[in-house]
Amino acid sequence: MKTKRQAEQIVSLLEAEYPDARCSLDYGKDYEFLFAVRLSAQCTDARVNLVTPALFAAFPTLEAFADADRGKLESLIRSCGFFRSKAGDIISCARVLLEKHGGRVPGTMEELLELPGVGRKTANLILGDVFNAPGSITVDTHCIRLSNRIGFVDGEKDPVKIESVLRKVIPPERSNDFCHRLVMHGRAVCKASSPACETCCLNGCCRHAAERIRKSNK
Repeated sequence: MKTKRQAEQIVSLLEAEYPDARCSLDYGKDYEFLFAVRLSAQCTDARVNLVTPALFAAFPTLEAFADADRGKLESLIRSCGFFRSKAGDIISCARVLLEKHGGRVPGTMEELLELPGVGRKTANLILGDVFNAPGSITVDTHCIRLSNRIGFVDGEKDPVKIESVLRKVIPPERSNDFCHRLVMHGRAVCKASSPACETCCLNGCCRHAAERIRKSNK
């Protein structure tokens, strides 16, 4: 477990390394972001970004998504994987947004979790990116891996528990960007199979790097 002071040091180092922190999904409207995040489950953001231009052109409004021909929608998102369940969630979500929220993406965790296909990861991402809500912690695979390697947690895989730990030590106003930077760092340096500890900006405060460097010096 890292202290708040140690966590702030890690946040600052990542800010210096990745000054432009943002989600890599492309979108124009809030609900498009919501649907793009749903498509990104078990799929890369890069793949989603290849699919969404044609998707959003075919269904240019929330009403169009709510009335979408399911077969047409499935064909447009097929390459994202799990296209049948994702199509169903997107259509159902569009209808709920229109019927219960006046066509707007809601701005509370409770309301977001009631939407089809939305879990805590998606809800936190929406709250942070769309509503700039302090304390938003998006726990994805990169966050899980890096939180364990850095030493925020030890062997923990439960996203809700990791979210709770990070909320206690990460400054709320910097938490959303911190999570984006974890993703960027996980893709560029702290990869799942081959972390580049020797050149990592966090190697002075990372538990995994310290252990790895210590073993190499024996």
